[in-house]
Amino acid sequence: MSARAWTLSLEDRAALIKGAFEAKDHSYSPYSKFPVGAAFLTADGKIIKGANIENASYGGTICAERTAIVKAVSEGIKSFIALAVTSCECPCCDIAVWNVPPGDTRICALDMPILLVPGDYPKPAADDKDAGKPGMSEGGVRETTLGELLPDSFGPEHLELPRKASS
Repeated sequence: MSARAWTLSLEDRAALIKGAFEAKDHSYSPYSKFPVGAAFLTADGKIIKGANIENASYGGTICAERTAIVKAVSEGIKSFIALAVTSCECPCCDIAVWNVPPGDTRICALDMPILLVPGDYPKPAADDKDAGKPGMSEGGVRETTLGELLPDSFGPEHLELPRKASS
């Protein structure tokens, strides 16, 4: 898969990544010490940001993506073009940019392209040990899809499937 097939402009991509990093600055993660930021691009061009908010009960913790989507939906925004997520700034962590085709009713379609961008992006060619491997592109970016990351995911298409009655 090539990132060039995306409908997301380079400007929108850069704004999303910037928004995710800005959101991460507002993370409340005293327990895990793992701040996460997320940013959605809406159909009308707005960027909605969210950060992870931890709670000592753990069950009350909310991830950055949920924070952003709750903020958006509570304001009446239900149409998204893309999502960027970032975590720590170490090379082992990634930024994910999820691009949703216009008109898609699922926020996260399984064929949605995802770029996993390392925290030390862009990697110099001399330091990029994954260069030339399948699914890898310049700068250490891994190109994949949501379906490849979540092969057994559950979505709206599964809600109406026949089920065996429980006793």
